[in-house]
Amino acid sequence: MSTNHAKYHYSITCNTSDATVLHCLRAIAQCVEQAEYPQIGWGGTTQAFWKRNNNQFTVRFTDPSFRSAFVLEANRLLSGYWSQISTSNNDPASPQRQHA
Repeated sequence: MSTNHAKYHYSITCNTSDATVLHCLRAIAQCVEQAEYPQIGWGGTTQAFWKRNNNQFTVRFTDPSFRSAFVLEANRLLSGYWSQISTSNNDPASPQRQHA
């Protein structure tokens, strides 16, 4: 695991039945994260993955305050369209790209 990915270990698992909301939540995760490479936090949350996992997906942050900001913004913008399933403080991101 890369050092950058290891920093993204504060996770939240979410549920939504709406693909558009999935993409909006990914954007909120990118917006609230303040560390370099914010896209690491929503890696592995493709629409295909979300469908295979019963409308659930996990986003990760480098600090619990960014996870809290995510929840606040997601509720402000999308209340009633998503729900929080669980959180973890020890759930590091994994690289999604395969290197040759």
